[in-house]
Amino acid sequence: MADISFSEGNSARLVAERLRKHAEAGRLPAFMISLVEHLHSLIREARPSAADWRKALEFLTDVGHASDDRRQEWVLLSDLLGVSALIEEINTRRPKGATPNTVRGPFYRADAPRLPLGADICLDGVGVPLDVKGRVLDLDGDPIAGATVETWQANGEGFYENQQPDQQPEFNLRGVFCTDAGGGFHYRTVRPGGYAVPCDGPVGRMLGSIGFPLRRPAHLHFLIKAEGFETISTHVYDGSDPHLSEDALFGVKQDLIGEFKADESGQRWSLDFTFVMVRAKKERLAT
Repeated sequence: MADISFSEGNSARLVAERLRKHAEAGRLPAFMISLVEHLHSLIREARPSAADWRKALEFLTDVGHASDDRRQEWVLLSDLLGVSALIEEINTRRPKGATPNTVRGPFYRADAPRLPLGADICLDGVGVPLDVKGRVLDLDGDPIAGATVETWQANGEGFYENQQPDQQPEFNLRGVFCTDAGGGFHYRTVRPGGYAVPCDGPVGRMLGSIGFPLRRPAHLHFLIKAEGFETISTHVYDGSDPHLSEDALFGVKQDLIGEFKADESGQRWSLDFTFVMVRAKKERLAT
């Protein structure tokens, strides 16, 4: 009979054997086996005391207690440890020159209003004016007409409309546009401000206590859809923001850094950005 005595040397193997024997077929058992192997390896390497492990479990318990329909500390933990960004990276690999995806974030609303090109999405008139002009192209540089462009952002103080329902108008700084025959779109808004991620919960308190960066540089969100193309869900970052290198959600990529330009008066700013879509995978294989 094989040795069934649990030990430091065989702990992961014994758990993995049980998972293989009793788990249903599918991808979950393989994922759980890999998770167990890495977790046991980490424990052997770090060698925490029983008290240390209890503190770790207490932290995870606090994360669970702080999560509900309005607040998701588990998602925040995934975001701040770079796991969400890594999963996005693995699942949306694109050819060179295509606009990369980033984590969408918690402030998206699927019910933003459709607006005509040139509309002002700043409904309260508060902030430094920003004119946004964009183009949506394919990898060959041809325009994509009729693409749907959703955008949302924080205000100049770094707050989204759904964070301040009593202070900002409904749908403030949100809008849905459609590209013209040349693949272009334009609208008016205000310069967004950077902001700190929630730090009043167990995740923020824990990471903040060790000096972990908890700020997001100023950015605009875009969700771009067109028939026959992969959806783009991404950010465009303010290239002048001092926190670009320490984005709490690891979303900054060189291709997503925009140049916000001031006019002669210095009172109004503009951004011109080009998005490049790739054809859906089935269509790419067929060409």
